[in-house]
Amino acid sequence: MTGEHDNSDQAQTDGGSVSREEASFVEYGIEDKPPLGESIFLGVQHYLTMIGATVAIPLILAGAMEMPAAETARLVGTFFVVSGIATLLQTTVGNRYPIVQGGTFALLAPALAVIAALGAQGVGWQVTLLELQGAIIAAAVVQVALGYIGALGKLKYYLSPVVIAPVIVLIGLSLIGVEDVTRPDQNWWLLGLTLFLIVLFSQYIDQYSRYAKLFPVLLGIVIAWILAAMLSVTGIYGPETVGYVDTAAVADASLIQVITPLQWGMPQFTLAFAVGIFAGIVASMIESMGDYYAVARIAGVGAPSEKRINHGIGMEGIGNIIAGILGTGNGSTSYGENIGAIGITGVASRYVVQIGAIVMLIVGFIGYFGALITTIPAPIVGALYIAMFGQIAAVGLSNLKYVDLDASRNVFIIGIALFLGLAIPEYMANVGGAQEFQEIASGAAIVGPILGQQLVADTIFVIGSTTMAVGGIAAFVLDNTIRGTKDERGLTQWEQLAEDDEEFVTFFERMRSSDEPPAVDRAD
Repeated sequence: MTGEHDNSDQAQTDGGSVSREEASFVEYGIEDKPPLGESIFLGVQHYLTMIGATVAIPLILAGAMEMPAAETARLVGTFFVVSGIATLLQTTVGNRYPIVQGGTFALLAPALAVIAALGAQGVGWQVTLLELQGAIIAAAVVQVALGYIGALGKLKYYLSPVVIAPVIVLIGLSLIGVEDVTRPDQNWWLLGLTLFLIVLFSQYIDQYSRYAKLFPVLLGIVIAWILAAMLSVTGIYGPETVGYVDTAAVADASLIQVITPLQWGMPQFTLAFAVGIFAGIVASMIESMGDYYAVARIAGVGAPSEKRINHGIGMEGIGNIIAGILGTGNGSTSYGENIGAIGITGVASRYVVQIGAIVMLIVGFIGYFGALITTIPAPIVGALYIAMFGQIAAVGLSNLKYVDLDASRNVFIIGIALFLGLAIPEYMANVGGAQEFQEIASGAAIVGPILGQQLVADTIFVIGSTTMAVGGIAAFVLDNTIRGTKDERGLTQWEQLAEDDEEFVTFFERMRSSDEPPAVDRAD
């Protein structure tokens, strides 16, 4: 390892009576650069934790649009390419945190609403995808502006641990009801085996084997997949079995799939669709801010500065524009799974994430790889969700160490935020979709004519369907309106732990002062 830890420790002691605590389990800090060969496997491991979402989102969109099989495979590859590009930009030019970027569930609800609206008009999948591309690009331009003019960073001064803790916890609990975990016909032994292997490698034999400590997720996935594949090839598992591995899908895939900008055609722009997508981007930005705090906490560095937040949100907007140009039908945002992987493996190296991004960028053009990834059974993905998101929820709770939990206002706010953050999205799921919610909203007394407007109803539905957005908004409003001292809210210690704007040195500032040693950016 490099001398990053020493630099970080120095930064921790410069702040006064409260010191930044570097996580004791961090094997590779943000600035560390493991050997290339090791970094490739560590980087791939980071990406494997997000495979469930990276594959699920394009498959859901393709199914809703009724895309042909060959085009669906190219759509999956496009997600990998966009993820690689966006991650490289974010880790190099953006907030420079080791966070993987990829497709977002926050944009799935408004995207499906657009698909349904166009489907009712008899529009084909290609025109639908072009409309989605245009809506994403238009909404992302606003996100870029909000980021780089500093609008989002200003919120930092109103975000105490009382707000951040529930948001991060809800990120961890957001997939608690996902089908990969809760389906009634679940293959519990395969899910349990995968989870057991991850826990075994990361918690029990990590002290005896360095590889077990660094690669618990990769080892768990590979071993479980090989066993499932053997059971499938021998006929013990049939195609109808949950956990079946369809190896024929790999053989039928093409070696190279061409992915280019505007590959589906020129994007089309419709204002109503762009506004609906922007509602999803608002939810995504709230989630991303929570991710920034989570990765800083779990990597043992100071809470993000206003400057870092602005660069992160602005770069996510650029990532969304790239997604719109290449044509994923979705956007790009920070991935919580990747943050959970840091907590389990102790690998917080930005270099590792960048190497993984390059690998994903390359394999996105290889049809065999995309087909192989899609063969990972749902129970294995479900085990990843349990391990990764449980870790994130615990990180969120750890932020409460700065809060006075004897103060009734704090307990009240945290409880309300967590409950609403889980209950309101569940209500929205029971309602069905944006159109059904619009019908219900239009019947409300007095405010029905306002809530029943498609633009208003879609915005409320999208934000209300996002756990961290609901919980974050509730906690933000209550924490900033209910009387409480800075000490009670945890702001006093929080401000001492947070990095200064001067500590975050952007890519361009580094270029201008390339003669200065890297250690000057102590918060990294």
